[in-house]
Amino acid sequence: QVQLVESGGGLVQAGGSLRLSCAASGIGFTINAMAWYRQAPGKQRELVASATSGGRINYADSVKGRFTISRDNARNTVYLQMNSLKPEDTAVYYCAADRLGLGYTDWGQGTQVTVSS
Repeated sequence: QVQLVESGGGLVQAGGSLRLSCAASGIGFTINAMAWYRQAPGKQRELVASATSGGRINYADSVKGRFTISRDNARNTVYLQMNSLKPEDTAVYYCAADRLGLGYTDWGQGTQVTVSS
């Protein structure tokens, strides 16, 4: 069973920055892909950014140029640097892992990010 533990959420003013971290444990090989999703109240969960172990990276259009995803493959850890935060970025952010390229089947507990205007 893979465990994903997120940290780094909090309250920040618009224009500020936060850095989220997610560490995976309970797995003995490099995870194929890791991602950050978010879910705002009353909205569906959406993909924010993803990164494969081979370096392929994707971003949602709404965060391009403001957020940066990075990985430490050796530690199965993924980060999300969030700059120029906007109130619409307010959501619970979830870390997800796709172990073998078959889909995101492991999820963290979520961390709240609140951006005040």
